[in-house]
Amino acid sequence: MKENNIELAELEIKTIIEVCLLAGRIMMQSGAETYRVEDTMTRMAESFGITNTHSFVTPTGIIFSMDGLNPTRLVRISTRSTDLEKVARVNQISRQIASGKLQINEAFQALKKLDDANLAFPIWLQIFAAAIASGCFLIMFKGIWGDFLPAVAVGGIGFSSLLLIHHFTKVKFFAEFAASFVIGLLAVLFVTYGFGEQLDKIIIGSVMPLVPGLLITNAVRDLMAGHFVSGLSKGAEAFLTAFAIGAGVAAVFLF
Repeated sequence: MKENNIELAELEIKTIIEVCLLAGRIMMQSGAETYRVEDTMTRMAESFGITNTHSFVTPTGIIFSMDGLNPTRLVRISTRSTDLEKVARVNQISRQIASGKLQINEAFQALKKLDDANLAFPIWLQIFAAAIASGCFLIMFKGIWGDFLPAVAVGGIGFSSLLLIHHFTKVKFFAEFAASFVIGLLAVLFVTYGFGEQLDKIIIGSVMPLVPGLLITNAVRDLMAGHFVSGLSKGAEAFLTAFAIGAGVAAVFLF
């Protein structure tokens, strides 16, 4: 009987670890800050009665352990995107666990369902939003209203190129480079044939949907929170992404 209780306790501890790691992985893959992921995992473990846990989160992996004989677990983060809706829902599940509304198995099933769900907006809506944002950025940067529609067209086609190239190629930063190249080329053609006037404003407005704003913000917030490894790595990724965008536009003017 005692051995059965020990096995049951070990099984419950393993399930708690799986729940914490799954929540952390979903948040990191969806663009959450490092300190938020560690805090959420710690709070979830404490809600299930485990107080002495340790976590180390980086953009490419999560290490989670607790005091005792239980083994340390590692989860690899291979893909990252921006889906703040999933981050918010993981936080909601964490609050329900803390308030006692969700048991461990229910929480695990809820997180598995959330992990499999596709909460992103439809592709056509993303392209439409990027196109309208490009025109609005042009006006914000003191462009003329006559260039609004060219910026909308260039920005929409450029963002479509980003999604298309990223879908077929998995080379990091190549999609941003190719999309900015398309934007620069289209902007030059629009101005050359008289459909636009201010070339620089059209290009600046059109590339803004490609700028890694969330990466930059998370890098600064992680550095301020003392997570230097994650902050520097996210900052490097943001810098290389921005460099790829600038290089794509520069290639148009060079050739």
